[in-house]
Amino acid sequence: MLIIAHRGARGGFIEGSKAAYQEAINQNADGLECDLRLTKDNFIICHHDGNTMRVFKIDMGIAQSSLTTLKQKVEIYLFEDLLNLALANKKVLVIEFKHPVPTGGKVELLTRNLLKAYENKIKKNNLKIILISFSYFSVLRNLFLGNGLYKTGLIISNKFFTILNPTKIGVIHVNFLRKNPYISSMYKKWDKKLYVWDVNTISDFELCKDLQVEAVISDYPKKIRDISKQIKHL
Repeated sequence: MLIIAHRGARGGFIEGSKAAYQEAINQNADGLECDLRLTKDNFIICHHDGNTMRVFKIDMGIAQSSLTTLKQKVEIYLFEDLLNLALANKKVLVIEFKHPVPTGGKVELLTRNLLKAYENKIKKNNLKIILISFSYFSVLRNLFLGNGLYKTGLIISNKFFTILNPTKIGVIHVNFLRKNPYISSMYKKWDKKLYVWDVNTISDFELCKDLQVEAVISDYPKKIRDISKQIKHL
């Protein structure tokens, strides 16, 4: 079971920051998860929210601000830097696109273009990349335009989309899985994989282990790795 760092090792570092992702490497995470947004001048950055208020207590809209303006006030990590970090350390890369956004599907287009520019390095390093979103249209765009460079997954928030998922990967919250554990056997029957996020406790991990999910996405990769080792020795 893969252990993916949720916005880096965000349990002890600023989420989506260079330090958070470097610490995830130090904690031996199998992969790195990020949320991508476009700045006003079309730079792809790692940031979850549409503005900087929650993380930095400074109210700046990502889509309304240039990269230079953002960097003057808050810590910004470019997606291209994260891609190079994943390549250098051979880490799975899980990329989430947030919707709705002012630029529509442009963030996916520019991300796909960047991945295409890195195609030789991605293939040489056998880098596993997964593009995910809550948006059904975003998922469909990425599904049909992948050209073998990445896989695509749907983030599922209800039973309806559990069934209608057009991809081979479903991404669900641990509490949703806890309430609907049958999804695991259903996806195995359909030859689909489950990635489960917010796996941060022993009970969370045990649930995912018992249901044999493909990957867990955690704020605390080292903690989950240690729990995994402890369970193996029981």
